[in-house]
Formats: sequence, C-alpha cells, structure tokens
Amino acid sequence: MKIKMRKYALMVFGGLIAASGFQAGEGSNIVPFGDKGAVKMLYDARQRPQAVYLNDQVFLVYNGDARMRNTNNSKRKSESVPMALRYDPKSRTLSSPVILSENYSSDHHDGPVVWADTNDRLHVFYGWHHDLGTHIVSDQPMGIGSSHDDWSESTAPSQKMSYQWTRRIHDERQLVFYRTDGHYSSWTYRMSSDNGVTWNGPAQDVLDLDIHLGKDTDWSTYTAKEISRDGRYLHLAFVAYDDYKRPVSAQEKASGELDERRMQNPLYDHRVPSNYKYNLYYVKIDLQTHEVVNDKGEMLQTPIDRATANSKCIIWDTKWRGGGVPPSIWVDENDEVSFLHNLSDVHHEESLSYHYVRRVKGEWAQTRITGSNHHWNSGLLSRSQNGSLHAYVPTGEGYLDVKGDMDRYGGGRVEEWVSQDQGYTWRKRRELFPSGKQYPSWKYNNVQAVRRPNGTVVDGMLIFYGWRDPVNPVAQAFLLHGEQRAYSRASADSR
Repeated sequence: MKIKMRKYALMVFGGLIAASGFQAGEGSNIVPFGDKGAVKMLYDARQRPQAVYLNDQVFLVYNGDARMRNTNNSKRKSESVPMALRYDPKSRTLSSPVILSENYSSDHHDGPVVWADTNDRLHVFYGWHHDLGTHIVSDQPMGIGSSHDDWSESTAPSQKMSYQWTRRIHDERQLVFYRTDGHYSSWTYRMSSDNGVTWNGPAQDVLDLDIHLGKDTDWSTYTAKEISRDGRYLHLAFVAYDDYKRPVSAQEKASGELDERRMQNPLYDHRVPSNYKYNLYYVKIDLQTHEVVNDKGEMLQTPIDRATANSKCIIWDTKWRGGGVPPSIWVDENDEVSFLHNLSDVHHEESLSYHYVRRVKGEWAQTRITGSNHHWNSGLLSRSQNGSLHAYVPTGEGYLDVKGDMDRYGGGRVEEWVSQDQGYTWRKRRELFPSGKQYPSWKYNNVQAVRRPNGTVVDGMLIFYGWRDPVNPVAQAFLLHGEQRAYSRASADSR
C-alpha cells in the first residue's frame, strides 16, 4: 500500500550487539548533516537507532526542516518532519535529504528510528508518542528514494507506542521494545519473523511500576536496552520516578489524602523537577521463553512493580540522587553488562557526574568519570578491541542555564574519556568537536553509535547533534567519520 500520509502504523528493529568500540584516530573528521534540525533531532538513549550501516552506506534519519508556528495561545512553537538521507563513507558525500511525511509535528517524541530488514529494505517508524504512528518501508532495497512516494506503509506492532527501540535478534527476528501508552503505562516488546508484517510478544508486559499502588500513584520508569552477542537475551536497565504533577490541594493536605512532602526530594529537602529519575535497576530477558531474571539469576514475575523492583532488581540505590535519562549500556563477549550513568551528587541536584557502573567480584561498583552539566545529557559507553573503555560525554562548566527549548534537554561540549584499567581510573583523551570559527558557542548532545543491521558497531563512526541558539530551532546533526582504513574492515561484515 502506498503511503498517503494518513496516520497508520509501523515498527521493526535490528541487531546483535556491538563487537568492538570506536577506533577513531586523530585523523577523524566531522561531517555535518540535517540542516534546520529541531530539538532532539537525534534522540537520546531511550529511542533509537537513527543510523544504520548497510552495504558500505550509512542511512540516517532525523527530525528536520524545522519551522516556527503560532499556537492558539499566541506562543510560538517549533515543528518539524521526519527526514532521511544517505552518506557514502568512501566519497564522504551526502545525498539530498528526503522528507518522509507531509505532517509537521511539534512533539519531538514523534521523531524517526530506522532499521534494515533481511531483504536490505529500510524501515522507518515515526509519529509514535502514546499514539498510533507510521511504519514505512522503502520500495527499493538500500534506497531512500526521492520523496515519501517511494515508501510504502507496513504493519504496526501495537496500537500505541512511545520510545521505540529496535534491534535484530536471534533467528533473524526483529525486536521492538516500547512503552505501551502514556507516562504511567507499562513497557513491553514485540518480535517479528517476517520483516515486520506480523508481530508477537510475551503474554505479560515487562515493567509496570505502579500497577499495584492504587489511586494517585504515578511511579514511572525510563529504560535502556541492549541485546546479547548471540541475540538470545535482552538486557534492560531502568530508572524510576514519581511522575505525579498535580498540585496538592489544601483539602488533600488537610485530609491526609496526599503527603505534601511527596514532591520534595528528601536528600535536597526541597522540590526538584518531576523528571529526576532515581536508582538503577537491571533485569535480563530470555527472548525464547520470555522469562525475566535479575542479576542473581532469580526468576521474576511480570509485570515488575515498584516493590519487586526495589527488592529484587536494584543494582544501585542512589539514595535520592537523580538523573534524567537512563544509562548507556555495554555488553561484552561474556554477556556481562556495564553502564555509563549520569547522576546528581549528594550536595545539590544541579551538580552532576558521569559514573561507570559494573560488576566486580559479584558486587556492583561505581567509579566517577567526570562532571556533567545537565541531567538530560545522554552519552555513550563503548570498548575498543584492545580492551580500553571509552565514554563519550556532553559536559561543561557549571549547570546549564536553561534559556529555551533547545537548552532544555541539556548539552555541552562532547569529550572522550578513556580507561585502560577496567574502569578504575579515567583520563580525558580529547574534545570531539573543538570550538572554532564555524561553530562557536555551540552545544551538543545525544551521542550515538552507528551500527550495522545485526547491531555490531561500525569502528570510527558515531553521530550526535548540536545547536547555538537556545530558543530558535537551528540545530545541526553531525557524523564523526574516522580514518578511512576502518571501513575496509567493516565492509566485510556490512550485513
């Protein structure tokens, strides 16, 4: 069925997890793409991927062609559309961008994710924020066409989804993990064995923190995901927060129906933004049987509620230190997980640091890497073939003073920090994109790997986005392209 821009649905995903870290040498360079990007034109760790490396080409999707419009209450709002383009690493050239929808959206959650199926056709999901979005498939293998007329609609794995995340898994199946509706709803996954035509999943959702808490209990979670090397297991890390936003009335205070201190952080002894997330939890899901276990191998009943999460799944009790986004996950060849987590310190919610979290002799340990200037900063953890760890982190001096929508979700300069002793000590290697004449005073965020359809990381490549004006939608995306020799190695395994 040809796409005619009515709201329909789609979702699919790919990947056996990364085999090596980024090996961008000092000769690396940055390729700008995606002019007129919007806020979160490339998304944070919750909603990905926005890039796929297929047969020696990189296919990229993003929120672009941003424009300002007046709303009914006379406020100006930025809106954008999903777009796609192709990058040729050999010639280092970009194709013309293709607009994938005629419908502009002011909701950055509607942004696209991309994956390639077993027939080398590209799939894009967009417009999914606890709503029925769109799933389109390229008519030609390894092509994006010249307009949305060169794409066709396909099947939705669910009527409602948010924060879709996709990988190809064992037996060439495609998996999508997502939130089932609004903030307080559950999280689950669906799988397809026929390139997204039909979908199936577990009988019970995986997470639903407030399912047993009763009226006016709005505990929510955000998740980070990664697949085991063999594609048989899903590693899931999540953070929790009280998403109750309604002001407590005088009557409720007097009756005791709601504790007026509920919205206060007991560590800082004052109210903090409701989007501060607490603790770090971990479970592992068998994608053959749908069984869910904790870090000790104990089988858990699903959906996991807050009581079970706190008693069985917690790997770091942060004691009311908070962050914004879930961590970046690395899974090694032994199926052991480690995390890069952005978290506030014990003194103030606007003083934050990045931490390396891993298991040492059966216990979870945390090591501070460097400071962070905002709770919405989303970095990337990776490991190179020589065993060194790499953390790519947005940072800056002091806490980012939010002056508009573009700064609202963090941002700063992107630094690479390296550890060569299994994460016990870290040193700054470089700033990825030093300030210069072309991009003075810019901020950057949402660092992401470029992966093949099977999920392995392409050496020497990553993407992120940046902006200068804190208010106007003038964002730009960037692709870090490492030394050319990285691609002779990668091309042999491009599928």
